[in-house]
Amino acid sequence: MPVKSLFGELADGTEIHSWALENGGTRLEVLSYGGIVRSLEIPDREGRRVNVSLGFATIEEYVGKTPYFGALIGRYGNRLGAGRYPLDGVTHQVDVNDGPNSLHGGAEGFDRRVWDVEPFEEGGEVGLRLSRTSPDGEMGHPGTLAVEVTYTLTADGGWRIGYEATTDRPTVVNLTNHVYWNLAGEGSGPVTDHELSIAAARYTPVGPGLIPTGELAEVAGTPFDFRTPKEIGRDLRVADPQLLHGQGYDHNWVLDKGVTREPVPVAFLRDPSSGRTLTVATTEPGLQFYSGNFLDGTLTGPGGRVYRQGDALCLETQHFPDSPNQPSFPSTTLRPGQTYRSTTVHTFGV
Repeated sequence: MPVKSLFGELADGTEIHSWALENGGTRLEVLSYGGIVRSLEIPDREGRRVNVSLGFATIEEYVGKTPYFGALIGRYGNRLGAGRYPLDGVTHQVDVNDGPNSLHGGAEGFDRRVWDVEPFEEGGEVGLRLSRTSPDGEMGHPGTLAVEVTYTLTADGGWRIGYEATTDRPTVVNLTNHVYWNLAGEGSGPVTDHELSIAAARYTPVGPGLIPTGELAEVAGTPFDFRTPKEIGRDLRVADPQLLHGQGYDHNWVLDKGVTREPVPVAFLRDPSSGRTLTVATTEPGLQFYSGNFLDGTLTGPGGRVYRQGDALCLETQHFPDSPNQPSFPSTTLRPGQTYRSTTVHTFGV
């Protein structure tokens, strides 16, 4: 069973606990604060396990800084332009925390909430059920939203995330997780030599503030073509206007498969130095690939190493950014009587 221990306390005295679980060669540590994955250890080709997820050493760092390391993201993952959206004829203004826009649920999103955690072990799997109720009006969003997120380590060491949510009023929902990956080990340096493939022939270009323009652009002939594996750094410094907007990759790929009932593999990541690989499968229609552009050397990991630009990457499964303001994008509206469901599976190998 997962092992619970005290990780620290918030300023108001609330205890934050850490849960450690292991299965199939994978070790996972999760905090009750923000549903944060503090570490995820997997073996290399020699069987040596290291933590491949960026994080902090103390609860004070997680509270005081905002890179979203390993965090559970909501209500609305990614960006909402101008922090507002129309729903059933009413415009809702939500918290603005990224210039003029709302990012990852606002300044007090799900990444900064304390979650109830219930451990389980069943059918050769071990995991945690994280739950909380987001009250009507939280960060400006309508409706009381009941959320349950399940982190599961499978018998073969995979990490599955299952999301469910219900509401008592129409609202928008887009949940994801913000693990920063470095398959060579956190703090080991840039991931520009990692090889990545994404099963997507299109992506959503962005304007100022990284808000999608509404276009679904072809990746062919651009730095955004990852349909066959290539090194992340190969086109990273090409003078492409889209790369200038994001200071690198920070865009949503339109997955070829669309929305599916069961997870379908959509991305493959490989570190040539260790041989570690990551396959991402999801039910979601989009994948945000972020190349760690805003890591600026001011953050230090639990091992005492400084995180610099490009030292990790994110592969966030999601609906598209700013979908409530883009009628042509897949809908993120959730209504009473409906259940939001989403699943993402991470499979590790060498």
